Amino acid sequence: MIKPYLEVGQIVSTHGIKGEVRVQPWCDSTEFLKQFKTLYFDKKGERSIKVLSCRPNGNIAIMKLEGIDTVEQAALYRNKVLFMNRKDAKIAPGTYFIQDLIDCAVIDADDESKKYGTLTDVSQTGANDVWHITDGSGKEYLIPAIPPVVIDTDVEKGIIKIRPLKGIFDDEN
Repeated sequence: MIKPYLEVGQIVSTHGIKGEVRVQPWCDSTEFLKQFKTLYFDKKGERSIKVLSCRPNGNIAIMKLEGIDTVEQAALYRNKVLFMNRKDAKIAPGTYFIQDLIDCAVIDADDESKKYGTLTDVSQTGANDVWHITDGSGKEYLIPAIPPVVIDTDVEKGIIKIRPLKGIFDDEN
């Protein structure tokens, strides 16, 4: 199921004395966060807050949020998770949010009756992502998320079609 609101980071501390907060991004980069004018404190989008400014500071984003004007007010938001409305996000075609990939069924691209398991986690290694596939018995397999392996991804239907490299699954030669 496609979630309308996705986690983008967590407020980890205050910054300065004018109410700015330090946000640990859970997205590809701090630059990604700069596109949002509104963020949310809940996964239903019921508690919104305006983003007045956002700037990268190493691997942290420094944000000024509306109504938070002192270091004391900012401290009250420490450890709060921030959510974005997916409609506000600009992403390239053919790219997906990790949260959308989780729980997708992983099947064979050449024999759709063959199910490998469910995508349960994604490790970001730098060169390429590594997808964690867990089968019905709980055994985990790791596959590289590269074009020769990942043939089709349909997050709306919750299905990923792969052509695994030899030796990844037990029944491969």
